[in-house]
Amino acid sequence: MILSVAHRTSYRYDAPIRMAVQSLRLTPSDFAGQRVIDWRVAVEGGQRGAGFRDGAGDWIESWSLRGPADHVAVTVDGRVETADLAGLLTGHREAVNPAVYLRETQATRADAQLADLARTAAAEAAEPLARTHALSRLVAEAIAYRPGATEAHTTAAEAMALGEGVCQDHAHALIAAARALGIPARYVSGYLFATEDGSPHEAAHAWAEVWIEGLGWIGFDPANRCCPDDRYVRLGSGLDARDAAPIRGIAQGAGRETLDVTVAVGQGQQ
Repeated sequence: MILSVAHRTSYRYDAPIRMAVQSLRLTPSDFAGQRVIDWRVAVEGGQRGAGFRDGAGDWIESWSLRGPADHVAVTVDGRVETADLAGLLTGHREAVNPAVYLRETQATRADAQLADLARTAAAEAAEPLARTHALSRLVAEAIAYRPGATEAHTTAAEAMALGEGVCQDHAHALIAAARALGIPARYVSGYLFATEDGSPHEAAHAWAEVWIEGLGWIGFDPANRCCPDDRYVRLGSGLDARDAAPIRGIAQGAGRETLDVTVAVGQGQQ
């Protein structure tokens, strides 16, 4: 499938800022299930700095903008050819040992409820892949999809206790439960093509990848009760949402910041 992406992130300030510096993880990598046809990232009025591919295989580039400025706009436009590999991440070049993704973060710390969910999945299936499918299903059953129910800093344990959340919460909960069983797991940010029948949910999306010995990294999307297929565009990964954030940066100035994000994903043409 050919997917076209148009993504705009705008930061506005009620008083001009002196300077902004950003680190962008907004360029998809090529692997067996994904090939970039054309892609453009820009910061309006900004200057592109250094770029590099990190150990996880993600392309990261820096941008800076000198003020005074009352807004910063980051735009992404491009096309990607995707294929359905049933969630398997193959042909993706990276150097990080999967064991790194056993490390707990505040957002993915497993409490008693998440530990119980992990034990339930372990009792249900002994085979690693089947066990992870069980984990993903149990997370989907425990956390109802409800936009606005949680915030950016909501932890997996908090979302589980609430019983509601969004894709970020589903991914964090699955990661926490997998790590509780000694299974490496990581957070993935990207895009999702929304079909005409109203599902999936949002064009900007997140899911989890779990390391299965003998198979490698496999994606699981509890929010949509499936593994990523050709509707998904993978941007990058990290220990949690903060670590895998597509945009990270700082702005110097006393102005209060407001954020507006628009993302559209459609079927494109070769």
